[in-house]
This record gives sequence, C-alpha cells and structure tokens, in this order.
Amino acid sequence: MSKNIEFLYQYLNNASPTGFESTGQQIWLDYLKPYIDDKIIDVYGTAVGVINPGQEYKVAIEAHSDEISWFVNYITDSGYIYVRRNGGSDHQIAPSMRVNLHTRKNGIVKGIFGWPAIHVRDAAKEESPSLKNIFIDVGAASKAEVLEMGITVGTVVTFEDGLTELNNKFYVGRALDNRMGGYIIAEVARRLHENKVKLPFTLYVVNAVQEEIGLRGSEMISRRLKPDVAVCVDVTHDTQSPMYDKKRDGDIACGKGPTLSYGPAVQNNLLHMLIDLADEKQIPYQLAAVSRSTGTDTDSFAYSGEGVASALISLPQKYMHTTVEMCHKDDIDACIDLYYAFLTNLKAGTDFRYIK
Repeated sequence: MSKNIEFLYQYLNNASPTGFESTGQQIWLDYLKPYIDDKIIDVYGTAVGVINPGQEYKVAIEAHSDEISWFVNYITDSGYIYVRRNGGSDHQIAPSMRVNLHTRKNGIVKGIFGWPAIHVRDAAKEESPSLKNIFIDVGAASKAEVLEMGITVGTVVTFEDGLTELNNKFYVGRALDNRMGGYIIAEVARRLHENKVKLPFTLYVVNAVQEEIGLRGSEMISRRLKPDVAVCVDVTHDTQSPMYDKKRDGDIACGKGPTLSYGPAVQNNLLHMLIDLADEKQIPYQLAAVSRSTGTDTDSFAYSGEGVASALISLPQKYMHTTVEMCHKDDIDACIDLYYAFLTNLKAGTDFRYIK
C-alpha cells in the first residue's frame, strides 16, 4: 500500500469528534510536514501548513477535520446512557451501532446503541428512534459501574465503523465528511512539493476544527491568516440515490467530478477561474446553486475581516452523516487536479474584484 493510502486509512479510521480533534490533527500534520516550510496551530487545534511563508499575497486552501459525534448526557441508576448531539448526528441510524466512548482516564470504552427486539415491540404503537429513546449499553448494571469505567457526563462518543472500499470505485465509512477534504489538500501539498513547484505567494494549507457546530474553527483561523484568496473543500449530496428531489436538491452524481457552486458567498470571478481551468485541463465538474450560504467554511472565509475572495470545491457524497458515507475515487482525484491547476496558474496579486 502506498504511503498516501496508508495515511488515508490511518487518518479516516482515527476518531476526531468536534472539539476533540487533536489526535487526527497530529496524524494529518505528521504526514504534511515533509511538504511544508512551517506550521501554525491555534489554541483550539486548527492546523495550518505554510508553504513559501512571508509573501505579501496569501492564499488558503481549506478543509475541516472534525466529525459528528455524541456526548454522554445522562446515566440511569441501571447503567444505561442517554446522549445529546455533538454536531448533526443522526438519531435514526443509532440503534444497533457499535460505539467508542472516549474517556479521560481509561481511554476507549466499548459500547452499543441498544434497541428493544422486534418480538416485544407493538407494531401499532411502535416508536421511531429519537433523542428521547436511544440509549447506550456498556455492559454495566449500575450508574456506579459506568462511572468506574471512567464514563462521565460530557464523555464524547463516536461510531466505531472504519474505512472500506466498494466495487473498487468508492471509499465508504464514517467521517469522510470532511476528512476526505483534509486528505485532498494534503495531497495537493505533496504534489506541489514533489513537482518542485515554486509558488509566487504564501500558501496556507488549513485543516480547521469545529465546522460541524457552526464553522467555528474556520471563523477563528480566517481572522488570523487574513488571506487574499480562499478555496475550501467540503462534501455535497449525491442526489441520484432514492428519496432525493432533484428539483429541490439539484442534479449531482458521484463519479462525475467535483461540484462548483454559485452563491452569494462565492466570489464569481474566482469561481469562473476554476470553471475555465477545469474546462482547459479537461477536469470533470458539476454545477450547483446554493441559497443564502454554502453551509461550509467558505462562508467564514468569505465574510472574515474586510472580505476574502472565496470559492467552494465540493466532493459529491452519498449518505452524509451516516457510517456509510460514500465518495468516488475519481472525484477525489479530480478535486486534487483542480486545486493543483488553480494554484499553479494563479498569479500573485490577482485582483478578483468586480469593479476596479
């Protein structure tokens, strides 16, 4: 297995829940170190690889590192654990899932989301999974036993599922949203280094924390870096599988290239540069329209400081916020190709303003 794929598996299989991203950030930064000149790490854990520091013109490429998870919220006298969301965790997929409870003193403690057997459920009165009724079982018979395991209110919980491949085309697993983006920007840095590209500007390779609870990491780091240009990568919904409405959700498919979005936070001249480069380099892409905001870290960069020319490269994904998120390998490669084309064609001092 090549070094970059070993990194991908290590990085994706590691848990990095929102607010607790440090172990994943260390894996990412250790891989990136040979390809950068310097690094920046802020107080909440956003990691930045710096290439060609000290230039007047500054460019950021960015992904977010955190994954959705749960917090222990209440422990019953009988030893069952009720949770609350940390990010947009899906209560409907929880029953029968295996979980890891990340304790301070005892490391990972194993548990499961339990659910009553079909034999004892009354079909006429059957409840759907909700935050009111899903619970974790760690094999304890009392609250005291749970506490002895090192589990307390506030212990963070992640699903156990790891990265796999499907039909030699797809990567499948939890947290592809958006650590696959972290992999993409790391591979861009590696390609620039291995091809001995000398950029005429400072490049920040940014892996931000706390996106899943309101774009908080990118909000902080954008103010610190003050880039002139930012191009973020995140996932977007494949709308080909059942239960999507293309009139509402757009027509996006895995395997047809990254999605480039029109929207108020997206600077049109920058977007059109990406589209023109994709056409010139024959990189497949799709188009989407967003309403009001992109819902990604692009918004934080666009509206930080005095405003930053920002754009979004979206990786199509099936089954977002589940443990079987799916991304097509060709789309991942196309995202890397588009980033590389952009960075190697961007001139220092490029002014993206509409009116000059």
